[in-house]
This record gives sequence, C-alpha cells and structure tokens, in this order.
Amino acid sequence: MKIRTVLVDDEDLSRQILREYLRDEEDVEIVAECANGFDAVKAATEHKPGLLFLDVQMPKLDGFEVLELIDPEVAVVFVTAYDRYAMKAFDAAAVDYLLKPFDLERFRTALQRVRRRLGESVRGPAASELKNAAQAPGQYARRIVVKDGTRVHIIPTGQLDYAEAQDDYVALHSAGKSYLKQQTISSLETALDPMRFVRVHRSFLVNLERVTKIEPYTKETRLVILADGAQIPVSRAGYTRLKALMERS
Repeated sequence: MKIRTVLVDDEDLSRQILREYLRDEEDVEIVAECANGFDAVKAATEHKPGLLFLDVQMPKLDGFEVLELIDPEVAVVFVTAYDRYAMKAFDAAAVDYLLKPFDLERFRTALQRVRRRLGESVRGPAASELKNAAQAPGQYARRIVVKDGTRVHIIPTGQLDYAEAQDDYVALHSAGKSYLKQQTISSLETALDPMRFVRVHRSFLVNLERVTKIEPYTKETRLVILADGAQIPVSRAGYTRLKALMERS
C-alpha cells in the first residue's frame, strides 16, 4: 500500500521541492497540498493520510497547533527554518524533521525513518507536550486550539476563565461556553503563564483576572468565585498558591 501523504507549507517553493523529491518514491502518494494550518486540518480529516510534511511557521495555525488537531497516529515530518528550542524538542522526542534548506540525501533519511515508524506502528509524543518543549523559556501560549467535529475553535488565553480536568481531557470554559480537548490539565498548566493562571485544585486551573472573591467552604477547603458566578473548589495547597499570586499582583 502507498503512503498517503499531505504536504503543508505556506511557501509554494517548499512544496515544489517536496514534490520533486517524492517523484521517484513509488510507495508515496501525495493526496493533498495545503498552504495554511486550517486547510491542513481539513485535509487530514478528509484524506486520512499516513504522513504529513508539516511546516512549523505558518499563518492561521502553526505546525504545533495542527499536530494537536489531527489523528495522533499520523506520522509527521516537521519542515522548519532554524529554531534552537524546536530543534531541541524534536531531538528529545525523536521526531523527524527537515531543517530548511535540506538536500535530497537528508530528505531520504527522514523518509526512511518514517517507513520504519509506520512499519512498527510507533506512536509519536503527545502534541501538547511537544509544543510545550519547543517553547523558549518564559514564553507561554497566547491561544488554545480545539477541534469540535469539523470546526476549529481558537481561544485566546486571556479569554479562558477556567479549566477543569476530566480524565485525559480538559474542559475549557470561556465566555459562557465550554470546549472539550484531549489534553491533561498538567500539560495545559505548563503551557500557560504561571503569573496569570493558578492551579487551585488538582482538577481546576483558574484565570487570576476572573477571581472576584474567596469564600470558606469546609474546614480544609475554600471556594473561588469567578466573575461569571462559577464556584471553583480550592484545596489547601491551591489556596496557598492563589494567595501568594494575588499578593504579588
């Protein structure tokens, strides 16, 4: 069977080079080409490829955000210009990548790695963890992407009221709406600015700007009341973190 492949890069020249390099690869079939992240997510849903060549820096959605929204079984080769934090993350996670400009020999090496991975059915690292690892120190997410059927929602982090853990998912609450995303709350906490978001409970992460008051609940716990009226339980450790952060604000 041929490897169904999607090329994703906002530069036509880059896609052209990939097409040229793939021309003689008889086991590879290009099923779609995309110039932005939204089209990449759509193509991955419609064509169900086994392989994506995925640019990192793109308009609308970047490569990491695309990775969060597609089937984790899809093999991905990142195509990127130099970024030392991204390179470090890729190496640590054993993710295949091509550093622009790359030659045919380097391309074929990446493709051989993909073939081995597909043959062994090796699952790649969690997309959210890879994205966090590729961030420069002190750099935090400015938005969160969520796929809901065929729709993609983009939530600016400043508009996130709170997040609630639900097993391997997290419920994101923003402007009266809720969105379910397959991500752990610990991974989300790592991605967000710790000066703006605080883990008040093992299952809850709140936006400090939404906190209006703190009320006693039981002997050991309290409740945080948010601007929209939501009542969030606060553990003893969570209260210590919350109080320290509010005093620094």
